[in-house]
Amino acid sequence: MRSLRLRRLISIFIGTALVTTALTGTAGAETSPDGANDWNCRPSFFHPHPVVLVHGTFENMAFNWSKLSPVLKKNGYCVFALNYGGVPDAPVQGTGDIAQSAGQLSAFVDRVLQATGAPEVDIVGHSQGGMMPRYYAKFLGGAAKVRKLVGIVPSNHGTTASGLVTLGRLLGLLDPVIRACPACGQQLVDAEFLGALNSGGETLPGVEHTVIATRYDEVVTPYTSSFLNGSGVKNILLQDKCPGDTNAHLGVNFDPVVHRIVLNELGFLTAYWPVDCSDPLG
Repeated sequence: MRSLRLRRLISIFIGTALVTTALTGTAGAETSPDGANDWNCRPSFFHPHPVVLVHGTFENMAFNWSKLSPVLKKNGYCVFALNYGGVPDAPVQGTGDIAQSAGQLSAFVDRVLQATGAPEVDIVGHSQGGMMPRYYAKFLGGAAKVRKLVGIVPSNHGTTASGLVTLGRLLGLLDPVIRACPACGQQLVDAEFLGALNSGGETLPGVEHTVIATRYDEVVTPYTSSFLNGSGVKNILLQDKCPGDTNAHLGVNFDPVVHRIVLNELGFLTAYWPVDCSDPLG
């Protein structure tokens, strides 16, 4: 029974890593997703803000953004993506200390702004990638460089990992996971890191925030812990748009309904298209 519980606990933290490794292989994780990292791209009048894509824990840019990146490019955006928080070219990224990862994001945003000549970027992030940019904005000067942050199932208030975190503590099984993945420990529901991040207000003046959550999230639990409080925040529950959409924490990355919501939230001087649950991008 003890070994079964251990397997279940660890699967919550690293299940995504297994899928990522299987799909991207053991090398080449630095490969950009289709549509991203064209350093000659110049923002247009209708899409003046480059979009920076920030992957989640145990993921990488090639896997995380394989579907959304080309959608954004097709719709006229300059798209950029990075890996962070891992060994270069390793398929598993996003495991390192989140403050250090935010520093990597800061340097990447500066590079994007310099290359494109834009004054600000928009950021779209998944899971940790939807929460970590808030550290960048709050503590590393990013608020002046970010127009909008769209978080897809972000770990803004941490996770109970469907209750397995409590079980892991009782069994003394959390420490090995946290040693291997500091970012995992920093995303637990009562983590000191998140307490500091959320203290004094969860949003910053001048940065617009959108959060997209799914009722079926099995990683960030409860799913409502993704939502933010504060001014300039739009919290969206996927099932309020499409009640029959059962995509969970990983599946939302490949969900065309979520892609349509992201496009709408990034819109600038463009039409706001209603979400069609049957064919939102058709």
